[in-house]
Amino acid sequence: MSNTAVNHLKPEYGNWVSKRMVYVPLVIGMALVLLMLWYLLFAIPAAILLLVAVYFAYARYLFGPRGGDVQGAIWAFLLDHVNWEGQGKALDIGCGSGALCIGLAKKFPLVTIVGIDNWGKQWEYSKALCEQNAAIEGVGERTSFREASASALPFADEAFDLVVSNLTFHEVRDTSDKQQLLREGLRVLKKDGLFAFQDLFLMRQVYGDVETLLQSIRDQGMTKVDFLETNKEPFIPWALRLPFMVGTIGLIVGVK
Repeated sequence: MSNTAVNHLKPEYGNWVSKRMVYVPLVIGMALVLLMLWYLLFAIPAAILLLVAVYFAYARYLFGPRGGDVQGAIWAFLLDHVNWEGQGKALDIGCGSGALCIGLAKKFPLVTIVGIDNWGKQWEYSKALCEQNAAIEGVGERTSFREASASALPFADEAFDLVVSNLTFHEVRDTSDKQQLLREGLRVLKKDGLFAFQDLFLMRQVYGDVETLLQSIRDQGMTKVDFLETNKEPFIPWALRLPFMVGTIGLIVGVK
């Protein structure tokens, strides 16, 4: 892609609520509405599915730039708490559309960033999209992307000066041990390196008690571990504070 072509494009970072999450309940709900003509009991599931479709459509709007860009605000919250000298190599675990990698590259002009993801079919993201966004944003030469799992990072111990991740660990399907994902992220972090992990850490059925989780991270030799409740920040509207959205999101930052 030429520089001229790139300059006329806008980055596409997608939306955490996929179109499928809106269209599937909408289509099924409409089909049930038609079936109500023959059997009135279809009215209840039809109403539920249509309400689900309306909710996800509204959530998609809120996450997007037209509805306040809550998605961007969550990325920015993590970046604001990366208090780092900005030299060396950084890793983004679960880079999605490349937004966090690009944000790091813009904030720290001397750093090189690697983003990893498996880009599953349920998401509207890809390696090609990450590379295109990075080129459009003018940081393509300092960012690279590769397919990998968060449960088995293809990097040596202490390979990175900074490791970040945003709303990824709870989505990883190839291990049920979410703390293993944290351990793996910390394994590739250099001594004195900084980490910033943002996820649904307040969801007890996934992570258990948050204080126990933080202590387990400290026990791995971290010299500093802090927890911030992102879910209480004013940029997250009430409609998105449900547990299955970002109502349990928190940020863990620390130093190895």
